[in-house]
Amino acid sequence: MKRLIVLLFPILFVSCNRPPENGPGKNGGTGIMAEGWITSPQKGILFTKHPGELEFMTSANTDPTIVVDTTQRYQEIDGFGNCLTGGSAILLNNMSQPERTRLLRELFSSDGSGIGISYLRITIGASDLSDRVFTYCDLPPGETDPQMEHFSIEPERADLIPVLKEILAINPSLKILGSPWTAPLWMKTNNASVGGSLKHEWFEAYANYFVKYIQAMKAEGIDIDAITVQNEPLHGGNNPSMVMSAADQALFIRQNLGPAFATAGIETKIIIYDHNADRTDYPLAVLNDAGARQYIDGSAFHLYGGSIDALTAVHDAFPEKNLYFTEQWVGGPGNLAEDLKWHVENLIVGATRNWCRNVIEWNLASDPSYDPHTEGGCDRCLGTVTLSGNNVTRNPAYYILAHAARHVRPGSVRVSTNALGNLPNVAFQTPSGSKVLIVVNTTPDKRSFNVKFRGNTLPLSLDGGAVGTWIW
Repeated sequence: MKRLIVLLFPILFVSCNRPPENGPGKNGGTGIMAEGWITSPQKGILFTKHPGELEFMTSANTDPTIVVDTTQRYQEIDGFGNCLTGGSAILLNNMSQPERTRLLRELFSSDGSGIGISYLRITIGASDLSDRVFTYCDLPPGETDPQMEHFSIEPERADLIPVLKEILAINPSLKILGSPWTAPLWMKTNNASVGGSLKHEWFEAYANYFVKYIQAMKAEGIDIDAITVQNEPLHGGNNPSMVMSAADQALFIRQNLGPAFATAGIETKIIIYDHNADRTDYPLAVLNDAGARQYIDGSAFHLYGGSIDALTAVHDAFPEKNLYFTEQWVGGPGNLAEDLKWHVENLIVGATRNWCRNVIEWNLASDPSYDPHTEGGCDRCLGTVTLSGNNVTRNPAYYILAHAARHVRPGSVRVSTNALGNLPNVAFQTPSGSKVLIVVNTTPDKRSFNVKFRGNTLPLSLDGGAVGTWIW
């Protein structure tokens, strides 16, 4: 299979919208204008602004209709983005300063000049997309450090911290979530990076590890908005990884982590689970522990198993607790047509319609060989961008994120729309009052439809497999 190579600004643009039949404010026109952004793999259109005027009409037609109702409001949105893995940071830091700054502005600028990524997940210590396994308290075999006297974020000073600081200079309001893949190996039942569990005797020390991490990052000018307790706690086969049962997670939060945060005056959110939608029993079990629940902000999910619809049951059981979508990969070499359609339907639309406050695609950057990664780590994880020195290739996740992140800014609120056949959709109202509607056509054929808002109708169409974002 050939590697997918896509360009940011295609020369050819073919309209995926029907132009209005009447002039603005005349012959049924309302004067209410909309702006559209389209990605249509069929036509080679890549997140391109619709060139013509789009106007809401007073008249209607018989096409299926998406009704947007801003009086029915749901969860607030924290943002859309990626995981800035250690490997991603290495590749970015290896770019020349001008080229890196140009790319980071394109990815993170909130002024409308880029795609506006507004949320990052980073790893607490190494993930499998680091160049090696490490934690912030590595010791020789047989040694322990209950007081965390050897704790240090020094391994992050070469790449992650400098890149994060440059990103924060571009977007100071960026939210950051930290997630560990493993505790220090001396705390684990198998003293190894792969698998094993956290020994109960080190629960207090591990809580202190989180406290020191948040404090150390803050001293660097990096505020950690939230942490998850353990990445994929039911999967012990990755390198690194650690298994943590629901009972242990509840006990750790109730007995150690929650009280440690409270004592240290830390307001960083504690988010549980951070694994697939097929095991909603896990977060429900942790939330059912009243002692732990008082410290918990919400639950995080991936979608390598299960259905995104399962998340609503977790919301319904504990409506005061938030939901987050914290990881989904795109497997290399990527397929824009299929990846775009699946991710927008299930994540951008599906996760937010099922109460998630954010959507995070997996790694921000990889090289053409899907490196860096640890031995045994993911060797087919396609970055949102592929970096080969200063050369940048924009991959499917770039366009997936662009359709949400650019216009659905933090503080936006999801509003009501009706489900419509093969046109999954979701709508938001932004802090400035604009309305944003995202629609994906999951069929292979062009589909015509309407958008109805306050009695006025906007006639539109989308090519098969295309995604559109409309703003008014």
